[in-house]
Amino acid sequence: MVSQNEQDQRRSVVMDFQLTDLKQFCAPGATATERTVELSPTVHLRTVEFIPPGDNNNPPVVFVPGWISVMAGWHDVLVALSEDHRIYYLETREKKSSLLGPAEKLDVESIGNDIVRYVELLGLTSHNYILFGSSLGATAILDCVRRLKTAPKCLVLIGPNAVIRVPRFGIVLVYLVYPPLYSIVKPFVKWYLRHFRLDVRSDPSQYKKYCTALDNADPAKLKKAVIPLSKYSVWEFLPEVKIPTLIVSASKDVMHEPENLKRMHEILPASTLIDLETNRGTHSSFMVAEMRKYLASLD
Repeated sequence: MVSQNEQDQRRSVVMDFQLTDLKQFCAPGATATERTVELSPTVHLRTVEFIPPGDNNNPPVVFVPGWISVMAGWHDVLVALSEDHRIYYLETREKKSSLLGPAEKLDVESIGNDIVRYVELLGLTSHNYILFGSSLGATAILDCVRRLKTAPKCLVLIGPNAVIRVPRFGIVLVYLVYPPLYSIVKPFVKWYLRHFRLDVRSDPSQYKKYCTALDNADPAKLKKAVIPLSKYSVWEFLPEVKIPTLIVSASKDVMHEPENLKRMHEILPASTLIDLETNRGTHSSFMVAEMRKYLASLD
């Protein structure tokens, strides 16, 4: 059950949501509302529903962003998508906005189970919605699609992680650093990303996006998540994912390992692979245009 402190935290989170200006993420004429959805007595997640202007028959999009990512990084995509798709944006359990019981895990399987439960609560019908995810959100979609009671029309996956690489020093930091000391460690993590994991010359905006995500992360949840995530791999169950899948790669985004995305494409039974070169490209309105082309090819 949820304690009094957790109830107070939930009220604080809801207050924070109300301060968010959602209009900036909407296409002209579209609207957005946010709420906290209860997936179980010990799992409460933030969701935002975008409603496009006018009526259309386009399948709704269940949108699962990446690990600790913030909505601001998806501005262009949300504006473009909300022109003609209803969007159900789900902030996953490792984010600061979630309210979790102490026994809740922060591994990929648990995030995937949240997606399964969320789809059930939405009442979406089989082959009439799109599962859209990025990075770890895309990985969780791949993990959970076998457990869905109603299958999606297709998957749209931007840079799904086949494995989550955590350097040895990262494991040591997780064990040694107490969450309140996160602010001391964070500059070092940013330095490591800038010099060893990101191509800042090709896409300086990606580094800024990751810094914003780290600044808004929950250090206690990060500490709890790193070890189980570092042990995860998608390879063994990929042949079971028979849903039509669009994989969006960025060949200059070494963080998401383009070679792994090519291998995933070769293993998945019904996948299409496109390369938009940079993280900036995969988070742009052009990516939405490519997605629309893909959807048209399925009809």
